[in-house]
Amino acid sequence: MASQLPIIGDWYNDLAMGQIFEVVAIDDQASTIEIQYVDGGLSEYDYESWGQLAIGPAEAPEDASAGYEMSQEDSYLGDEIMVPNSGTDPLGSIEPESFADFDDF
Repeated sequence: MASQLPIIGDWYNDLAMGQIFEVVAIDDQASTIEIQYVDGGLSEYDYESWGQLAIGPAEAPEDASAGYEMSQEDSYLGDEIMVPNSGTDPLGSIEPESFADFDDF
């Protein structure tokens, strides 16, 4: 039985199913615990069901972001600033119209 309180970001091993999962959200108003398996699958338990699970703590998998379909390269956000080439800006060649008067009667 799950005597552990769920903590967002912690990994657990469902001993009955043989799967590890991460707690991704806890909704106190709805009394639910949302989890995500390593393969990306999502599930939800109510507080009563959580208490009846046979779970234990687990280490995060080597590539914990695999369920989010992100590779190690995708998860890195560098310090590079992307600036578009000013010569290829199609709006840069459009000249604004000049208005002599605001009333076109």
